[in-house]
Amino acid sequence: MQYLDLTLATAAENLALDEALLDEAEQSDGSGETLRIWESREPMVVLGRSSRVAEEVHLDTCRRLGIPVLRRTSGGATVVTGPGCLMYAVVLSYRLRPALRVIDHAHCFVMSMMAQALARLEPRVQPQGISDLAVGGRKVSGNSVRCKRGHLLYHGTLLYRFPLELIEQCLKMPPRQPDYRCGRNHEAFVANLPADRAALSQALIQQWQASERRDDWPQSLVTHLVAQRYTSEQWNQ
Repeated sequence: MQYLDLTLATAAENLALDEALLDEAEQSDGSGETLRIWESREPMVVLGRSSRVAEEVHLDTCRRLGIPVLRRTSGGATVVTGPGCLMYAVVLSYRLRPALRVIDHAHCFVMSMMAQALARLEPRVQPQGISDLAVGGRKVSGNSVRCKRGHLLYHGTLLYRFPLELIEQCLKMPPRQPDYRCGRNHEAFVANLPADRAALSQALIQQWQASERRDDWPQSLVTHLVAQRYTSEQWNQ
């Protein structure tokens, strides 16, 4: 697996790059896989593909704080990210991992891999719900998936030094909640991992055996996706 540590300049470009890595893999003849790690320089709200802004986001607050609201290509609920929240993405090949064509297997496999990676830093971490990771019943990572013909994109958040009160400010109570949440508000439900960015990055690299660092990235695909989708008000709202 290749490893890409790259944060682009804008929220739109960063979301587009995750999707571009999936499209790039689909367009190639090989079975290439990539682990990407990045961290937004500014807070941002990221909607799931089917999320409804009015149901999940305090939009007036986001506008007042100057926090952009964008939509990703994968499913799941809305998240808030920014400095102190490490983002990761893995593009995985069905040719190499045919069991992942069954979506339940894909969730189980990736969550198990991520839990094992984080156990190096916090032994109590465990999968919860469909695609969360939690410590002591408090969510530290939310994740989602996008599937295509030959590959899937699995990506998510790793809270480690994030101002948790910002989640309460920006997001309403989600319309769909995992059972383990038990109706808790955001600040009572989420937590930061006891780690820093360097330790988290190294844990992921080791767990995914991402031994080959890549310097190239699909710039033209990112440019196309930003123009077509991630700067479009129709797509984001």
